[in-house]
Amino acid sequence: MDHFLYRDGQLMAEDVSIAEIAAQVGTPFYVYSSATLLRHFKLFDDALDGIDHLVCFAMKSLSNQAVLKLLGDAGAGMDVVSGGEYLRAKAAGVSGDKIVFSGIGKTRDEMRIALEGGIRQFNVESEPEMEALSEVAVSLGKAAPITVRVNPDVDAKTHAKISTGKKEDKFGIPISRARDVYAMAADLPGLKVIGIDVHIGSQLTELEPFRLAYRKVAELTEQLRSDGHEISRLDLGGGLGIPYARDNNAPPLPIEYGAMIKEEVGHLGCEIEIEPGRLISGNSGILVTKVIYVKSGEGRKFLIVDGAMNDLIRPAMYEAHHDIIPVIEPQAGGEQTQYDIVGPICESGDTFAKGRNMPTLNADELVAFRSAGAYGAVMASEYNSRPLIPEVLVHGDQFAVIRRRPTFEEMINRDSIPEWL
Repeated sequence: MDHFLYRDGQLMAEDVSIAEIAAQVGTPFYVYSSATLLRHFKLFDDALDGIDHLVCFAMKSLSNQAVLKLLGDAGAGMDVVSGGEYLRAKAAGVSGDKIVFSGIGKTRDEMRIALEGGIRQFNVESEPEMEALSEVAVSLGKAAPITVRVNPDVDAKTHAKISTGKKEDKFGIPISRARDVYAMAADLPGLKVIGIDVHIGSQLTELEPFRLAYRKVAELTEQLRSDGHEISRLDLGGGLGIPYARDNNAPPLPIEYGAMIKEEVGHLGCEIEIEPGRLISGNSGILVTKVIYVKSGEGRKFLIVDGAMNDLIRPAMYEAHHDIIPVIEPQAGGEQTQYDIVGPICESGDTFAKGRNMPTLNADELVAFRSAGAYGAVMASEYNSRPLIPEVLVHGDQFAVIRRRPTFEEMINRDSIPEWL
């Protein structure tokens, strides 16, 4: 569910007209619904009711500070994967004891930033990282709380580029070596083992891969406890998918996911962390763009819009589908045209959809890409010297620009030309 609906012939974001935002902000832009963000966070929080838990938003999916503050104020923790994300979370008012630091390539500088600023835990992914963290923690006179990310060799049955839990993936340590790695952690100064971490991928559409991974984690928990380790926290990752097309089969609901977690690991008495990103942010945002031209080609029509692959790269990178709808509600039974929907960048990859049946559209009309809140703005670039596009947050009948579009001058002036040129 989201809060982008037609009302009186106009697409609305909660109680704000998309056309009104476009008139004031210009296109293209992202717009997010506060109500949708909060609703989806609460679905996960409620799903784990009855057990000690923390829902940490995977902010790699959407990292604008306004969104982080909205979710943080509602009780969310944050899952970060870089020093920059850690500092964004802190700037948004999230306390260090609610920030989990994941990622396979943490640098010593990033470790130092988090240890000095406060951290809930580091999810450690290799022995060299563990040794580096030990050195940094000792130099600061601190004890770094850690889990070790284990790779359970479970096929998440998702896109190859977002699968993380198979033995050939770069993430975590093989679960078969976990006991040796935990023994090493116990011997290193400056580290405090508190639990286990696992994450098998993104955009999962069934529960069985999660169940298989969590059963392996439950078995490992008992083994590590028998070895004398304190295992009081299980970080079970995220990855629950969303339907990107309205006619797709819906993935499992958070309530079903939560029930499965309780079945598989609830008996262990551990605090549970989960790290949803896409399911909280995905349907909370849309990308709004304007038709520049309608071009007739050989046996096809092109809808050329002012949004491009630098603004939303998912279709080019993942062959991802997004429902695309007009901002003005089409008449029922109205004329349809088949379009290739493309952006203005000089690459054939700048294509959002091929052969998509749409209501017939003309230049200057607005269209919206649904389910664009996750991995949209955060993956955007200035390719072709196109400025990053605005982000807008809606709350009821109010909206605010939470990241403005830079001017060409601001973008260009970040470069510097050496005196010797």
